[in-house]
Amino acid sequence: MHHGDRVIDPFEWLRDKDDPEVIAHLKNENAYAEAMTSHLEPLRARIFDEIKSRTQETDLSVAEAYRGWWYYSRTFQGKQYAAQCRVRKVAGQGRPQPEPGVTPDGEQVLLDGNEEAGGHEFFSLGAFEVSLDGRQVAYAVDVEGDERFALRVRDIETGVVVDDAVTEIGYGAVWSADGLYLFYTRMDESWRPHQVWRHEVGTPAIEDALVFEEPDERFWMGIESSRDDAWVIIQVGSKLTSEVLLLDAAAPLGVPTVVAPRRDGVEYDVEPAGDRLLIVHNANHPDFELAQAPLGATRPDQWSPLAEIVAGERLLGVEAFASHAVVTLRRDGLTALRVMPRDPSAASGFGPAEDLTFDEPLYSVGTGNNPEYETGALQIVFGSMVTPRTISDYDLVTGEYTLLKAQTVLGGYDPADYEQSREWATAADGTLVPISLIRRRDVLADGTAPGLLYGYGSYEICSDPYFSVARLSLLDRGFVYAIAHVRGGGEMGRQWYDSGKMKYKKNTFTDFLACADHLVSSGWVAPDRLVAEGGSAGGLLMGAVANLAPQRFRAIHAAVPFVDALTTILDPSLPLTVPEWEEWGDPLHHEDVYRYMKSYTPYENIASVNYPAILATTSLNDTRVFFVEPAKWVARLRETVTSDPVSRPILFKIEMVAGHGGSSGRYDAWKQCAWELAFLMDQVGVG
Repeated sequence: MHHGDRVIDPFEWLRDKDDPEVIAHLKNENAYAEAMTSHLEPLRARIFDEIKSRTQETDLSVAEAYRGWWYYSRTFQGKQYAAQCRVRKVAGQGRPQPEPGVTPDGEQVLLDGNEEAGGHEFFSLGAFEVSLDGRQVAYAVDVEGDERFALRVRDIETGVVVDDAVTEIGYGAVWSADGLYLFYTRMDESWRPHQVWRHEVGTPAIEDALVFEEPDERFWMGIESSRDDAWVIIQVGSKLTSEVLLLDAAAPLGVPTVVAPRRDGVEYDVEPAGDRLLIVHNANHPDFELAQAPLGATRPDQWSPLAEIVAGERLLGVEAFASHAVVTLRRDGLTALRVMPRDPSAASGFGPAEDLTFDEPLYSVGTGNNPEYETGALQIVFGSMVTPRTISDYDLVTGEYTLLKAQTVLGGYDPADYEQSREWATAADGTLVPISLIRRRDVLADGTAPGLLYGYGSYEICSDPYFSVARLSLLDRGFVYAIAHVRGGGEMGRQWYDSGKMKYKKNTFTDFLACADHLVSSGWVAPDRLVAEGGSAGGLLMGAVANLAPQRFRAIHAAVPFVDALTTILDPSLPLTVPEWEEWGDPLHHEDVYRYMKSYTPYENIASVNYPAILATTSLNDTRVFFVEPAKWVARLRETVTSDPVSRPILFKIEMVAGHGGSSGRYDAWKQCAWELAFLMDQVGVG
């Protein structure tokens, strides 16, 4: 009973994963999904083989310099996980660039994910940090998928694990400068990182010291080290407010200092920059601005503007180096980079900024792995829907690019065979919604092609254009693939996010439908051959549009879908709930929020009409969106909708040992992807 509304939920019994009847039900769902799609096994095998044949299975990453070593990762044909490795830097020799199958001279294997994963169906590597003296590596592993990690310390020279006392941490671990201590976060019962602890290596965990605790349930926290290794950075934040604390890494027994006390609605990030702090904040401007402050700043009135605010730009962050700073931002719906050289003669300490430019209509660009504070080059990662991921060094003096690595796509991939474009859909309120679209050049806008429309639209997360090997299996079968950059994401700035959350959440759903209508009306996709896909909060989007316009889509894939959102957000004991009130509203204490959420949440609004074919996928140990949400949703769909269960089946597939990201090994992930793509292809008559 909430706000006078009495609700009886006949499927809530599915919540208890310790109940044998629930486990039996889930296994039956998997068996049913397999039985209903058994005819697709040959297609699934072909898609898997296509992904595998296009991937360079034995490969290595770009080596990065850090404190006298080159660090890199390697993958091996037939193995699920990467190995983390290093070789010592030699004076006069540049970055090692061996062939993928060749072992560099003097290689040390710091951690082999395949060995760590031995005997487990799931494996995820959390923290991975080498001590400043290069002698030990701290790493964290999760073998269940529940995102609670076991912390381990290994002596690199001997390979022996010298400390495994701490058994549950969140993401991230930071070394003290002397290598005697590790800082890590712990989570409360609702999976909220709420404490920072200090662990002395080699001692029992019971002797660990609490460094900082956040009692406000709206706030999460994370930790990291500054690029110059001088500071332990503690980041505390809700959806709307943040606070940053700094601890001298050379004084690990000290007390963290608050850079600026939290103020409701003010978000800020801090980047230590040697003799000063660089701060990106929204205290005065909704799309954020760049400021600097003294190294020991403790108040916001010590911040001074560092750059002019540019209309239409959303500042995302700043990275500091000895000779320059790099600002990451968004402009015109795309990512961008701005380089600011240090100039001691300038009043601000920085010279004129330079914006880096790129010549494709759609792309994603960002900084890569840049661990060295003292560097004359910036690693940049670039990719688009047609250009595979490329990593380059940008010379900060000459402005020249040096290609370090381009993602290898085997099988004769030719970017010239494909075309990407930016489309614009008109929403119901007149807002123009951007779409990123890719197709083979021989696919015409004649209204006959199958199409897949992807969407997310929450948390200011952006679905930027990117290259996908798996997507080629769709494109080469004539699919048009499109990403709907709907409100609730951050593609067009903070206002784009604000106008798709809380009491404006329905804009996310109607924007997606406007994008679907545009693909059909413009002739890119046949009206009866459009499928949709989204995951997590994007799964809520999938459930909402299935209710709003079931006739628009032939099939929908909802991955780890947040489809029982009202039940979840009403229960403060569940993970994410209290922090999420600043994203969705608080239906527990506010009737208007309750009524609004109930009017759009997927589980409450299923209609007795024909629906698209539905595939819901999840994992038993997902702690972000509990498996019970899609389990209940599928049960109610089957009970309610009138569509034919054979031609438009409603299927539920669950990984019994995995988390929010699904299968962890790369081959298992490819098989999962092939399963899902085959289902969608089959629904539009493609094989």
